[in-house]
Amino acid sequence: MTWTQDPIYISGMLCVFVLLSVWLAKFKGWKTIGTPILVILLTAIAANFGVIPTATHGNPVYTGVFMYLAPMGIFIALLEVDLKSLKKAGGPILLMFCLGGIGTIVGVLVAWFLIQPAAEIGSMANAVAGMYTGTYIGGSINFNAVALSYHVNENADLFAATTVVDNLIGTPWIIATLILPKYLQKFFPRKKLIPETNDAQNIKVEEAISIAGLASILGLAFLAMAISKFVTQSFLQIPEIIILTTLALIMAQIPFIKRLSGTHTIGFFLILLFLATIGTLCDVSTLSGIGDVASTLVLFVTIIILIHGLVIFGLGALFKIDWDLIAVASQANVGGNTTALASAESLNRPDLLIPGVLVGSFGNALGTYAGFFIAGML
Repeated sequence: MTWTQDPIYISGMLCVFVLLSVWLAKFKGWKTIGTPILVILLTAIAANFGVIPTATHGNPVYTGVFMYLAPMGIFIALLEVDLKSLKKAGGPILLMFCLGGIGTIVGVLVAWFLIQPAAEIGSMANAVAGMYTGTYIGGSINFNAVALSYHVNENADLFAATTVVDNLIGTPWIIATLILPKYLQKFFPRKKLIPETNDAQNIKVEEAISIAGLASILGLAFLAMAISKFVTQSFLQIPEIIILTTLALIMAQIPFIKRLSGTHTIGFFLILLFLATIGTLCDVSTLSGIGDVASTLVLFVTIIILIHGLVIFGLGALFKIDWDLIAVASQANVGGNTTALASAESLNRPDLLIPGVLVGSFGNALGTYAGFFIAGML
């Protein structure tokens, strides 16, 4: 193991990239890009130049971020949210999420007939189509579920290529959904469900964190994650994230927890670490060794994402839906509940945190069924 693969070094560098992104976002020009986009770009560049290893080569730090820090970030960020937001944004975001899912399915079918991926990929092409259907309706859980069932993971080169292309094309879409609402709102104004809360958010970003507050927030997060795992394994066969989200919603209504200072800062920091890890998944070198298969996959996924985007933003425009809400719904489709939450945070829309996570969790279940349906049909 080289020193650049040392978990301690990688952990330190991820924090450095978060720090650098926050610092750059204070300056004119960089501020427009925003901290979440900057941290993805910086880690993607660093990973591809060998400053830190790419996530496709595996590392316990990246595994830990996905397994523990991302769910913890969701839980802590939700502690600051009022349940009233679900009443105001629940229906519209569910509608846009479903339309986005339909856009994904249409995109997969169009890409299948245009690209004819079976010519390059072979007998597993239908399974790959199902994997991308699942992941762009509710996140990577569905991607892996279809891959395992069809044994795509046993074909190491193909599985690595599908994973890298997923992140190589999916990550720019995450960035696009953070940029598009601002410019669409400028040229095609839409009424927002809840007024922007810039002043309140700016105050919360500078919130003071005491030892008692830190102990309370982290203690609640660890215990809630432990309870979620216990309940899922012992009683209910449903995703842990749903139990965790439910616990966060209940706790967020308790006066003592509402008064805790530090939930925004800690929660958003953990989400930024998650986005930094997303950047390390953009491994360009992995694609260079598999030639035509890589180019076929890139074209295939690009068409899926473009049609998904055209459907969800096009129909959203037709129905005069809030641009921010459309972006969060799209992220719930393409990236799952964690990127939906990150999108809501970076767009300064705390009212969309709960709806984004909830429809993302809904997509975890729906996307798997859709993925298997498409794979079987093709």
